[in-house]
Amino acid sequence: MGRNNFDGDKKASGRGFGTFRKTSSARGNSPVKKGNNGPFSKSGSEEPSANARLKPAGSNKKGYRKTVNKDTFASGAQAKGPKLVANTPANPTQKADNNSIRLNRYISNSGVCSRREADIFIAAGSVKVNGKAVTEMGYRVALSDVVSFDGITLNPEKRAYILLNKPKDFDSASTDASHPKSALGLVANATKSKIKPVGRLDKTASGLLLFTNDGELQTKLTKPKNGFRKIYHATLGRSLKADDLEKIRKGVVLEDGPVRVHEISPIEGAPASEVGIEILSAKNNIIKRLFEHLGYELIKLDRVVYAGLTKKDLPRGQWRALTEQEIINLKMIQ
Repeated sequence: MGRNNFDGDKKASGRGFGTFRKTSSARGNSPVKKGNNGPFSKSGSEEPSANARLKPAGSNKKGYRKTVNKDTFASGAQAKGPKLVANTPANPTQKADNNSIRLNRYISNSGVCSRREADIFIAAGSVKVNGKAVTEMGYRVALSDVVSFDGITLNPEKRAYILLNKPKDFDSASTDASHPKSALGLVANATKSKIKPVGRLDKTASGLLLFTNDGELQTKLTKPKNGFRKIYHATLGRSLKADDLEKIRKGVVLEDGPVRVHEISPIEGAPASEVGIEILSAKNNIIKRLFEHLGYELIKLDRVVYAGLTKKDLPRGQWRALTEQEIINLKMIQ
């Protein structure tokens, strides 16, 4: 019998097995649900089952919510869902005041490392406060506390590096910033840290003078045999003789030992009484004593290069902070 043959009102199956009626299991028909007590029932006339009442609106068969209600993550008075609590460390027991700072900042100010790196050292137990190891994050210390890192006592002041183009007749040895002719007074507004000059520059001399509170760098740069470059523009009372020029190049011995002069030469376009001299020694007044030993009066002395630092874009009497790269270069000096 073909598919289109009819036997009255009954349709043939088309497979030779006679007629049939549609059932719930027939292909292309959805199962017939009996009753309307399920959660998807459209009728509201009957009470939902006990299990349906326990399931939140929009849940699946297992009771899990399909979508996230945005009110769950709301904050403040309008929040309807549970609040999310951040897993943060407990607050330190010390109260914040003007005389205390966080331990990681204390370490960072000392120049050892950054704050983030300081947290790592604190957690590792490498930092001690008044002789006791501290591993608590956010721990606060007073400025009077003694903080040590790997056995070295730290200075809580932030490191400052200030370069001054000192004018003539300003005293670099004066510790009174209020004095009108104190070189320290010229950099009084440069930083709140207590800085000191690295070495000395004679009162009658002018040029570059470095100030810092980095004690380790001060010690390094003031060693007599540190070997970094210092270039001066020297003006003498009379022309420098050729034979005296050669004596200086070969080396002159003073009462406290030989003078290490790296280079000396006349300045192009200037009188013969003006010379440029590059010296490696860190001894005080070494250039003045050198020329006086040979019978010359030093009229004027200007330091134009100091450990790779120059006077470029730095007028007389003005100062500037060193760049990070300049600080790194200074610390690499042996």
